[in-house]
Amino acid sequence: MKSRLKVLRAERGWTQEQLSQAVNVSRYAINALETERHDPSLDLAFRIAGAFGLKVEEVFPNPHAKT
Repeated sequence: MKSRLKVLRAERGWTQEQLSQAVNVSRYAINALETERHDPSLDLAFRIAGAFGLKVEEVFPNPHAKT
């Protein structure tokens, strides 16, 4: 799943470790999401979006959405 996670994290100057602590997952999990090796659970997607103060679809755009 393509995401804006790495860009959003970099814009805020956060490390993977800082984001992982904010959403209560390992740094490895954040890295796996950023490199698209894993997709987030629905719960994790909401926690990540909440950490950024954004909607889930702003962090994890729907690839099937009509533009």
